[in-house]
Amino acid sequence: MIYGHTALIWLLFAGAVALLLAIDLGLTRRRPHAPSFREAAWWSVAVVAAAMLFCGLILLRRGHSEALQFATGYIVELALSVDNLLVFMLVLHYFAVPAALQPSVLKWGILGAIVMRGLMIAIGTILLHELSWVIYPFGALLAVTGVKMLVRPDDQPGEPDRNPVLRAARRLLPIGDRFEGAAFFTRQNGRLVATPLLLVVLVVEWTDLVFATDSIPAIFAITCDPFLVYTSNMFAIIALRALFFLLAGIMMRLIHLRVGVAIVLVLVGIKMLASPWIGVPPEITLAVVVGVLGMSVLASLRNA
Repeated sequence: MIYGHTALIWLLFAGAVALLLAIDLGLTRRRPHAPSFREAAWWSVAVVAAAMLFCGLILLRRGHSEALQFATGYIVELALSVDNLLVFMLVLHYFAVPAALQPSVLKWGILGAIVMRGLMIAIGTILLHELSWVIYPFGALLAVTGVKMLVRPDDQPGEPDRNPVLRAARRLLPIGDRFEGAAFFTRQNGRLVATPLLLVVLVVEWTDLVFATDSIPAIFAITCDPFLVYTSNMFAIIALRALFFLLAGIMMRLIHLRVGVAIVLVLVGIKMLASPWIGVPPEITLAVVVGVLGMSVLASLRNA
């Protein structure tokens, strides 16, 4: 048993994730192009349906409490992912990445996010099991981050001009002046140089890391079951590429979503801080999360 689940269950889920990624990223590799709205919509529906099917399996196998925890975690991670996509859009615009190369950038962003989230979930699980007091700095981090987002809702982490990874890369690497397809390096005037695509991917990976520092504590505030934490994260990450192209036309209209995400972070941070004394039923947590995010989306669309 690995954290209450058999090794077979973990392996089956890992296989399902690999299959979904192969379908998504494999199709992109065979026909390099920016997915149309229709393609992105169908794949988004498919991934969300897969997540809900998985939630149903948890319900049958583990009961409604864990199913609600998974659903709540998945919704929170999905909302944080959309906030992440706003920064991705800023990065792609800053570097003037051609539309045909954007799927490649997002592919590396997704693969990097899977690795980083997996490592951070493992570290968070060990810390929470070995050092129970870690819930307090985790909860405080979420609450403070949420308050900062409320005070400065337009402040986007990972702005390219201030990105430390970008600055370091420009100091250490010779950078070419044009994209060379999906290549990270090319030869210009007889010397090996990095293409702008490498800079874009480095900034995207750094952005993933920055957002993971909010994302992972947020899901641990909802459930401490590593399996539910990991699976909800993976389902949200798998949907990233399709959501980017599906929401590209309306993301800038979701002006109040960041406020909704901030409120959710504050609330789950307080929930985590109060967890030793006050237990909040998963039904209430799910209702609050859905209500806050739903109202922020409706308010955005109404004021757009």
